Amino acid sequence: MSTAQDGSLPEAIPEQAGKPDHAQAPQTNDKNTKTDATETSKPAKLSGAELKAKAKAEKAARRAQVKASKEVAKGEAAVSSAPGQLGPSAGEVKGSKAKGKQDGGATTTSGAAGRPVVSKGPVSVTPSEPKLTIPECFSHLTMAKRIPITQADKDVHPTVLALGQQMATFTIDESITRLKATLLAFKKVIDSYTTPPGNTLARHLTPHVLNPQIDYLTACRPMCFSMGNAIRWLKLQVSKIDPDVPESDAKKQLCGGIDTFIQERISMADLVITEKAAEKIQDSDVILTFGRSSIVERALIHARLINGKKFSVIVLDDPYDRKGQTLAKNLTAEGIRVTYCGDLGGLGYNLQDATSILVSAESMFNNGSMYAPSGTCDIAIAAKQLGISVIVLCETINITERVATDSLTYNEIDPERSSGESLRLLYDTTPDKYLSLVISELGSVQPTSVPDLLRKLEESN
Repeated sequence: MSTAQDGSLPEAIPEQAGKPDHAQAPQTNDKNTKTDATETSKPAKLSGAELKAKAKAEKAARRAQVKASKEVAKGEAAVSSAPGQLGPSAGEVKGSKAKGKQDGGATTTSGAAGRPVVSKGPVSVTPSEPKLTIPECFSHLTMAKRIPITQADKDVHPTVLALGQQMATFTIDESITRLKATLLAFKKVIDSYTTPPGNTLARHLTPHVLNPQIDYLTACRPMCFSMGNAIRWLKLQVSKIDPDVPESDAKKQLCGGIDTFIQERISMADLVITEKAAEKIQDSDVILTFGRSSIVERALIHARLINGKKFSVIVLDDPYDRKGQTLAKNLTAEGIRVTYCGDLGGLGYNLQDATSILVSAESMFNNGSMYAPSGTCDIAIAAKQLGISVIVLCETINITERVATDSLTYNEIDPERSSGESLRLLYDTTPDKYLSLVISELGSVQPTSVPDLLRKLEESN
């Protein structure tokens, strides 16, 4: 009875029994195998903290690589650069940066033997421009430098741009030559000037036109004392112009004033000094001079050709520029007997034959000291010990009211022959006690009487 009622149970049991156990087991194993294979083929996912740590490590590695590349490039640049070369110009640096960007992940620099050195990396590296390290005691001194024209102020006149390049390369070197070239350049600047509406020439010309020219020339090479004196004079003339005067008349007045200044303070002054210096030369004299000075050369030739004096000249040369060779050739061509010495090593020997020393000054300080090319002071000291007179030729425009007792107060650093280990000064200062006479267009005076020349000049003006 009970069996008849539970008949459904025997039907269910055979269904489960009809499915073999071995068929079900392999199916389960296949699923597990597929799952394990899938999990093995997929990379393990990193957490946010792990990703951040990985990115930080990669960034640190890149920085280390860039730093190492920079150090290698700096070392190569330092080895390959010569002492007289102060580094690439701004244009060259800019060009190298552009090239590095175009090349992508490699930067090429010049090695010690001129061979290219390629540093590979994800970031292009440009070697920094080597800088001249100046000792602290010389940090107040400046030097000439080549400024790319593209970096000059937009208001700088093309004539002044060319003049600045000539001064920076010492193509125009002597103080009087630099002064004359500067005044002629300013004359062209004034001639091309037009006063903007609502302004006056007297108030607009100096700050907006002349000052950019002056700043550019000063950046190319420090101004000599004669340039500073002349620029102060020119600014004074501009300030004196009556605002009611028409612009054309004012410009003619300024340009005419510049012509007169050049004629009186430079041309006529040199002529008077040349004649006075030639009178000091006598027959059979032996004149010793240093390097090459235009006014000394004219005085010697004047004494030979105009005065008919028969004398000889000893030329001691500066071993760094050899300008004395030109002087020796020019004097020899005029029939003057010349003895040439290439450096100061022969100073003591040649002074034994000299009867007087004839040199020119870049400037005379108010206390009677002379500012002249380096080496002049050595000659003056040696001449003083032997009782030989030292005659200085100097235009009054080169006289300054400043005072100096050493060669470090005012000077220039030679940009071509200076490096981080050593430097050369272009000028030296000779105390007045080693000088015998100063000849200017206002007369011949003792070095201690140089302030009297300034007073005479102020009275004449």
